[in-house]
Amino acid sequence: MSSKRYKLTTSCPQCGCSAVSHLSAQEIKERYGDVPNVEVECSECMIKYETAMKTACPEWDKECGIKDDV
Repeated sequence: MSSKRYKLTTSCPQCGCSAVSHLSAQEIKERYGDVPNVEVECSECMIKYETAMKTACPEWDKECGIKDDV
């Protein structure tokens, strides 16, 4: 049984290091919930930063129903 995987791509604002994660819908919900911004920690310089889910993973943002209007 295979489940759909989503590609989350982020880039650290301090050092520019990029990160890519391939997660299932359940893993995204467990790790981040249904929020418009996700908090990520850079594996290179170790700072924590927020990035918009709609830019980190546009496909997940569209499917989970996050909207710009609150």
